[in-house]
Parts: sequence; C-alpha cells; structure tokens
Amino acid sequence: MGVMIRFDRVAKRYPPGIDALRDISFEIAEGELLVLAGHSGAGKSTVLKLIAAMERPSAGAVLVNGKNVGALKPKAVPFLRRNLGLVFQDQKLLFDRSAFDNVMLPLSIAGFPARDASQRVRAALDKVGLLGRANSLPIALSGGEQQRLAIARAVVNRPNILLVDEPTAHLDPDTAADVVRIFHEFHRVGVTTVITTCDRTSFPGARSVVLDHGRMVA
Repeated sequence: MGVMIRFDRVAKRYPPGIDALRDISFEIAEGELLVLAGHSGAGKSTVLKLIAAMERPSAGAVLVNGKNVGALKPKAVPFLRRNLGLVFQDQKLLFDRSAFDNVMLPLSIAGFPARDASQRVRAALDKVGLLGRANSLPIALSGGEQQRLAIARAVVNRPNILLVDEPTAHLDPDTAADVVRIFHEFHRVGVTTVITTCDRTSFPGARSVVLDHGRMVA
C-alpha cells in the first residue's frame, strides 16, 4: 500500500497572525482510516481543507497521490476534488430539493449521462439506508438521516478519499453509531477515510493523530 496523503512540516497561519497549524508531519496510507482528534479549534478542520485545496499551507507541503496540492493551479483543483468525497459541517443540503436530487447534484455538475447518474444515486442512497426516502425533502428527514444524505452525496462520485468533519456531533448515541458503521463500511472497501472528531472513542481501532492548539501531540 502506497502513501495516499502526506503532510510535510505544514503550517497554516490566518491573519492577523493566528497559527491554526504548526509544523505538522504525518502520512496516511492508501485505504487507511485515520481519525484526527482534538479539542474544538485544535486545527482538525484546517487539515481537511488543506487536503481538499480549500486552503493552502503557509509553510511546508501537502501531497495527495504524490501531487503538491498547495501548488495546484486553480483549473487543476476540480480534478483533485473528483477523487475526494467531502462531508463538511458547512456543506448544507439543498432544502428545496428531494434527497434524490441532492445526491444527483455532483453528478449533474460533472456532466454524467442521466441514466448512469440515476443508477449511481440510487446505489449511494441504498448504501446509507435511504433508498426508501429518495423523494423526501431534507426537512422531512431526522438529523441522522440528513447526515447520511450528506454522506451519500459525498460518495456518489465513488471517490478514493473521503474527508469527514465531525460526523457524529449533535447526534444521539444510537444514530452516531449508525453513521460510524457507514464509514467503517467505506473503509472496508478500500476508501481512504479521514475523520475529525472531538471524541475518538467513537472510532475504536482506528489510528489517530491528536492535535492541540495546532500542534501534533500524538
């Protein structure tokens, strides 16, 4: 198994001189499940944004599949993101469209043929247990179902890397366990999965990198 993601002495500073990350180095193997743990504001979300080229490092290099993503030209970023599934707190569902249409959106943007796209959407909804709610609007779904819908939308492109920000926050323990099980299933089929959490006990057995005020402590 090769290295899928590598952080090499990465720092990220936001104006007016706030250090979100300082001198971070670690590797994630292809097909690995890695948990980024730490307090709120430790820099976990920044790590995900650097991998997805939503942010660029202030120092050091972030490599995904051997490519330095911090040095990508803007027009190359969509190609990087085609291989990434993103489940972020601020990636809101479209509340005026059905669950099916929410999951269809990334395929429409990528220009997939309608019939192939429709099959993929159904498969993604089925994977997260929502095929029976395909025509429901997000407002009719529970918090846990909305989270699963966001996961279906993230994986419909069949990405080889899944980046997930605090997926079990605000969920009751049973629903959280359900969501955790879904990520373990993607990991089992070889998707490299990076998950941030304040509570790493949710993912027993996974390797974890612990951040504290922008520094790696474990």
